[in-house]
Amino acid sequence: MEIQSIKNRFGIIGNSPALNYALQVAAQVANTDLTVMIFGESGVGKEVFSTIIHALSARKHNPFIAVNCGAIPEGTIDSELFGHEKGSFTGAVDSRKGYFETVNGGTIFLDEIGEMPMGTQARLLRVLETGEFIRVGSSKVQKTDVRVIGATNRDLLEHTQHGKFREDLYYRLNTVPIRVPALRDRKEDIPLLFRKFCIDFSERYKTPSIQLDDEARNMLVNYTWPGNVRELKNMAEQVSVLAQDKLVSAQELKRFLPDIPHASRLPMLAAPQQNTGDFANERDILYKLFFDMKKDVTELKKMFFDILQNPNIAHAAHFEENDHHDVLHSFAQTEPAVHGNVLTSPQHIILPEHNIDHHEEVEETLSIADKEKELIVKALKKHKGKRKDAALDLGISERTLYRKLKEYNIGD
Repeated sequence: MEIQSIKNRFGIIGNSPALNYALQVAAQVANTDLTVMIFGESGVGKEVFSTIIHALSARKHNPFIAVNCGAIPEGTIDSELFGHEKGSFTGAVDSRKGYFETVNGGTIFLDEIGEMPMGTQARLLRVLETGEFIRVGSSKVQKTDVRVIGATNRDLLEHTQHGKFREDLYYRLNTVPIRVPALRDRKEDIPLLFRKFCIDFSERYKTPSIQLDDEARNMLVNYTWPGNVRELKNMAEQVSVLAQDKLVSAQELKRFLPDIPHASRLPMLAAPQQNTGDFANERDILYKLFFDMKKDVTELKKMFFDILQNPNIAHAAHFEENDHHDVLHSFAQTEPAVHGNVLTSPQHIILPEHNIDHHEEVEETLSIADKEKELIVKALKKHKGKRKDAALDLGISERTLYRKLKEYNIGD
């Protein structure tokens, strides 16, 4: 069937390539029994596509029903779809047939299928796989011959990854995907749709049809239309009834368009993911490693300055004098320079007079990793393998110590 004849028959306006392709796929798949999944934002007209598929199919003389899965309470959706037996739950005073029974031989359109509860998803999968279902409260298996068309404005594949939608059901439903474009992606169709809606409303309300000047038309086309065709139709009705002048200017049209901040029209940045430990790219990973290392160095510096100021702590730590002196040169710097994973420090270090009465110049390259590992081993040995006490002594968190043990492959 020609695309233009489908548009004329079902009142579809527009000539964008994305819209034409979606209609072409719908026409090609209509005369089969393949399951179809319609993707698109709210208000783009997904139900119209389900009507087209049913009307062009061999089932066109059999029942068609549209079910909004998001509008049915979770406790009753199984009964609505598959029926129930008398007394199967509170309020079930009679037996009732479900949609899969009453629409046998026809088509069911499951809108907002992403809102379907997990238990109902399992029942639906059985219907799609075997054509069998069981009423709520019954043990009798019944057969049905129903074509299922699903629709959603959500990313179902992402839902499957988060356990909110069954992966096997997703791939069973997604036999033939149809993606209905958003209105902002078919800007060339916006003036045609607006004109058609205004003519319809002028006939309904017996008023002259309105016109837009050039500036108002540009404003109409460049608006983002988050509500898509549904929003455009509502706005056309408002303008048709409330506009003071039938030649609408941009200034007057602005009164009917929601005041959306400019920032909200830009692509939204992803919200930070907590407790995942994942990073978008290698640069983020390198940054995190650098800041973690810098944080650990700062903690170790603080610990050693505390030891210098309190000799009792230094005695309790059981550090050899030479090791103690070397580590101080590694971490008592105020601004270490990091090259790769090596700390370079050609600078003077002045230590408190009551501990060390001289200063010396250090011109060597010291490995942070080696010194860190050495300190951790000593702390664990001192506290007989007790990680919590060792972390407290080192002045770092227990979580950081666990990470370092794994990083340096240190056993208890």
